[in-house]
Amino acid sequence: MTGKPNRAIDYHNIDDLELAALAADRDPQAVRTITTRNNQRLFRVAWGILRNRTEAEDAVQSAYLRAFSSLDKFQGRSALSTWLTRIVINEALGAKRARERQRQMLETNEVAVLDLYREELMQGSLDRASNGEQVARIQIRGILERAIAALPQEFRLVFILREVEGLSVKDTADALGLVEGTVKTRLHRARLRLKEMLAPEVRDLLHGTFPFAGPDCDRMTNAVVAEVCVSVSRKSQANRKNPTPARTPGNL
Repeated sequence: MTGKPNRAIDYHNIDDLELAALAADRDPQAVRTITTRNNQRLFRVAWGILRNRTEAEDAVQSAYLRAFSSLDKFQGRSALSTWLTRIVINEALGAKRARERQRQMLETNEVAVLDLYREELMQGSLDRASNGEQVARIQIRGILERAIAALPQEFRLVFILREVEGLSVKDTADALGLVEGTVKTRLHRARLRLKEMLAPEVRDLLHGTFPFAGPDCDRMTNAVVAEVCVSVSRKSQANRKNPTPARTPGNL
């Protein structure tokens, strides 16, 4: 035998361009790898704009569908996660504008308040602390999230990407389309505004805020894989059943 054995693809270690190419071909595992890797960051960014869990999830799913339909435009000039972050920011801003237009049409003066999803706050957490400690953590996270949500949007997004997600100044600037100096200034101002509300001993809990792991992450991933891959498979089957007639010189 002269054929080379097929090698299993290492989805977690291939570069962004190859992973994007596989996802563009509707490889389910590539789509699943991209969504699982980016779900939490994209959710946090969308929440930072919309401040509503359900609307943030909708924005993330819409962003994924938009991204997977235009993966041919991804050229690898920035990280795939940065490219996706820009798309979800646009989706969330669009959703926010639509929501504000709807409010104006309804002539309501009420401003939407935070939906901090108390019962689901600990989903995906592997913390095995005692019940008393877990209750304390929930309370502290509520304080953190309310404080972050109270920041102006331009400060809030920078703070979430830098302090919660741990992105570098450069990556944050790339994701938000800012210069690095602006990122530093906005982060500094955000910290000053939060200083009175955030005690040093609770800052270590920032990485646990806005959880989107476990069942939440799996649900989002399964929904995107189904939408991106299954629908294409059905369309392909329909095309095979009803092939498009070949063009001839007479009907061009």
